[in-house]
Amino acid sequence: MDDIRDILNANRVVPVVVLDRVEDTAPLCEALLQGGIQVIEVTLRSEAAMAAIGEAARRFPDMIVGAGTLLDADHVTQVMDLGAQFGVSPGSTPALLDAVSTKGLPFLPGGSSVSEFMALAEAHFAVQKFFPAGPAGGPAFLKSVASPLANISFCPTGGVNADNAADYLALPNVIAVGGSWFVSADRIRNRGWAEITNDVSDIVRRFGSTKTL
Repeated sequence: MDDIRDILNANRVVPVVVLDRVEDTAPLCEALLQGGIQVIEVTLRSEAAMAAIGEAARRFPDMIVGAGTLLDADHVTQVMDLGAQFGVSPGSTPALLDAVSTKGLPFLPGGSSVSEFMALAEAHFAVQKFFPAGPAGGPAFLKSVASPLANISFCPTGGVNADNAADYLALPNVIAVGGSWFVSADRIRNRGWAEITNDVSDIVRRFGSTKTL
């Protein structure tokens, strides 16, 4: 898969994870795959993150491995060298957008305002992360911009949970959501792999795996 839209279409709910221990990478990937999700976003918010991305990419060829919280061009180079297949950022800078474009990394840049969305679309990023989705206005905000920004698709992240995921996914301009409610740091720390698999299976039953926008 070489397009961020294709990657997000692979699964409508993207697990957004913080891994504090590299050794948790394999059982987490196995739990997700067993439940029916084939994508993971490992955020660069821990010392173990880079090694975890490399571990997931190397050991799980069926898993689409993404790197989250990319902040600069060095991050882009590092995660691509480790085998990351897509990148995600909470926002964007000209240097970051130039790096992902030059290196060809499928990328989901973040924004939270109409002006940011328009600027990213002008830079040829038509699929964007809406972040932080809850504080920035939630489903009502995305519904209000669906008509004037009809050429942009969103992946809301930040405040998405089991109670509101369906509200986001029902919107015509939402291609997928990113969430941590089923892969929380506590659950990973306590090695709740069976719980994760059960929740993932339920997510796949509820929301399916593809959406065409």
